[in-house]
Amino acid sequence: MANIENSQQALFEPSKSQFHLDPGTFTFHPDFLGAQLASHLFETLSDQLQWEQSTIRMFGKTIQIPRLQVWMGDKEAHYRYSGSDFEPAPWHEQIYQLKTKISARTGHVFNSVLCNLYRDENDSVAWHADDEPELGPTPVIASYSLGASRPFELQLKDKEGRLRRKPVKIDLPHDSLLVMHEGIQTDWQHRIAKLKRPTAPRINLTFRHILSNKRG
Repeated sequence: MANIENSQQALFEPSKSQFHLDPGTFTFHPDFLGAQLASHLFETLSDQLQWEQSTIRMFGKTIQIPRLQVWMGDKEAHYRYSGSDFEPAPWHEQIYQLKTKISARTGHVFNSVLCNLYRDENDSVAWHADDEPELGPTPVIASYSLGASRPFELQLKDKEGRLRRKPVKIDLPHDSLLVMHEGIQTDWQHRIAKLKRPTAPRINLTFRHILSNKRG
């Protein structure tokens, strides 16, 4: 167990499976599937998923997000984000198998997954927390990475929701699983920033549990 505060260094060494932020706990599983299976999964998902560039509402404008996505899960796992409703695509067989394996390892049940394809260094996701009402008050998010490694940044919020610390950076390599436990989405925001250097594609699968299909 490692206690980290106000650090700009990697939070863990590959041999350490759990680390703590004040508040919040992560579990890290390197080499989750094994290199051969993970590389095959990356190629399969790159070719077979129906990747789309979704639009969201920000500051009163409709914009395209700087990455490709697929929302997938059980048929009742409807999701609303930034003014857009997402209907789940049916499970891809290999993603469903991965979900089952992650649930067995973590003890958490997931009924949906957001698949993100970062095509190159220009694709990103801005500061946010996975705290939509459908996820409940203390969501657990399991984030599985394939392809090029990208820095995952975290920043602590104050009581007004403002970011107030220098980012903490975690490197998420190919075939790694990062589980964000209770409290992370409440107290922290995270992002994948654009890079100034060329980088290869990355796929990230964030498994969630939708508690309600109510939309409004």
